[in-house]
Amino acid sequence: MIKHCLLSNFLMTNTFSDNNQIEVVSSSFSELINSNFHGEMNALCWHRNLVGDFKEIVAKLELKENITEVSIEDLLALQLSEKGNLAREIILKDIQLLTDFGASPTLNLLKCYERDDELDFISTDVYSFHVDRSPIETDTFLCTYHGAASDIVPNDQVEQKILIPEIREKLKKLHDGPEAEFETFLEEYFFDLHYQPKLNAKPVNLGLGHLCRLAVDHPMQKVLPCVHRAPVEKDGEYRRTCKIIVPADTAVAPLKKEAFF
Repeated sequence: MIKHCLLSNFLMTNTFSDNNQIEVVSSSFSELINSNFHGEMNALCWHRNLVGDFKEIVAKLELKENITEVSIEDLLALQLSEKGNLAREIILKDIQLLTDFGASPTLNLLKCYERDDELDFISTDVYSFHVDRSPIETDTFLCTYHGAASDIVPNDQVEQKILIPEIREKLKKLHDGPEAEFETFLEEYFFDLHYQPKLNAKPVNLGLGHLCRLAVDHPMQKVLPCVHRAPVEKDGEYRRTCKIIVPADTAVAPLKKEAFF
């Protein structure tokens, strides 16, 4: 088991290190938030080997809806084994780091996100490869503690869905309005944020325990936004999520934080 874990971590490090899209930081949370995106690199990853039983935490939380908010008090009230307690301490420490940074954390027990199946030719849910957009300077942070992890893919390996001729034509019929308003229509309904992988695309899985920071499409951004997607949940498997927003008027750079457990 130990050899398997070491091999997995070695392969994950190599996967990140050999990818021009990702830059690995290994020293601290401070290094993660203070490093800059540049060139093709629009994803930063704080590579960590976490210990503890995160699955035990998931098993002991009560799922009330597809996404159930869990308070810190709920988390602290859990009766856990030694390994479960180690996992809880890691979660609480991460939340404290982000809180000290200026974030307002929320914890959720996640079964699945809402699916967008209204149209049969394009999807705008988080399971589709997409970028995040914000009117203010911000970043997206992702970390998977338990369950399936998110994927990212290089920008030159995807095509914006609204530029695919057959999809664009169907969207124009759906719009059924003045040509001058078509681009605004695409933005209002978030169609322009979604991407289709090319045939040679090689998505990179962000793996377990690594806290990653992704570039967002905003007015001050100097690199292309990072294309990513949420994983499809396996049957019977839950993930815990932590979503944190830093307001624009805080002293630190505003960001969006989303961690998966």
